[in-house]
Amino acid sequence: MKYVGAHVSASGGVENAPVNAANIGANAFALFTKNQKQWSAPPLSQESINLFRERCSQLGFVPDAILPHDSYLINLGHPQQEGLGKSRAAFIDEMSRCSQLGLNRLNFHPGSHLKEISETECLRRVAESINIALDKTKGVCAVIENTAGQGSNVGYRFEHLAEIVSQVEDKSRVGVCIDTCHSFAAGYDLKEASAGSSLFSEEEAGDGFERVFSEFDKIVGFKYLKGMHLNDAKKGVGSKIDRHESLGTGEIGMSVFEKIMKDSRFDGIPLILETPDPEIWSKEIAFLRGIE
Repeated sequence: MKYVGAHVSASGGVENAPVNAANIGANAFALFTKNQKQWSAPPLSQESINLFRERCSQLGFVPDAILPHDSYLINLGHPQQEGLGKSRAAFIDEMSRCSQLGLNRLNFHPGSHLKEISETECLRRVAESINIALDKTKGVCAVIENTAGQGSNVGYRFEHLAEIVSQVEDKSRVGVCIDTCHSFAAGYDLKEASAGSSLFSEEEAGDGFERVFSEFDKIVGFKYLKGMHLNDAKKGVGSKIDRHESLGTGEIGMSVFEKIMKDSRFDGIPLILETPDPEIWSKEIAFLRGIE
């Protein structure tokens, strides 16, 4: 079964997110459990927690179909101890919020070295941060999102994701989220891998979708895939520019998303739209769910 939705608003309280998702015909959703642009927030009230759980149950949203996202301020690979400590404390708080809401995963961007430490050291710090958070929380999987390779961000290569996972002690509580736009921008040509325009050589040119996900399975493994963000890309393959576009209107094209919907390897995980026009999310969701 495919779980398809969008990153919906939780304005007015997390309990509003399931309602907003149901209103666009989704059977999955993503949300922020606190203001994503602030370091701290008041604790979740018991009333909000109860309402969130009740509404998810009433509207048919199971934990495996919900992919909360942490604050954009958090950098679990921060090169400086003050920033690293602040990020780790905020991440533990976000993991705890997910646990309170009965959710089983938290999606996050791995971090940035800020050109002050090596990528290797940054990846090590991310893994260490995850280990600390898992030790202080229960029941929630840390889900690492791949990045587009902008600036000093790590996580734009499958090898980066695999390196983090390899250093996490509890493998049952770590996973990855693949964003199609980020993958494409990082150089993984989901359409047609061709020499000179992607991470693949001329000998490997062919069906980009199969090439990319074969590479993913070999390096990371589908057993770690805990969610996806379905976004078309405004810029070309390898641009390292993170600009999402509505499905079928960008450089990736609709056929890739059709393939995802027909592929059983993507069953049972949240497939979340972060496309730029919320007004057409219901149409995009209906289209995708009609393919399965």
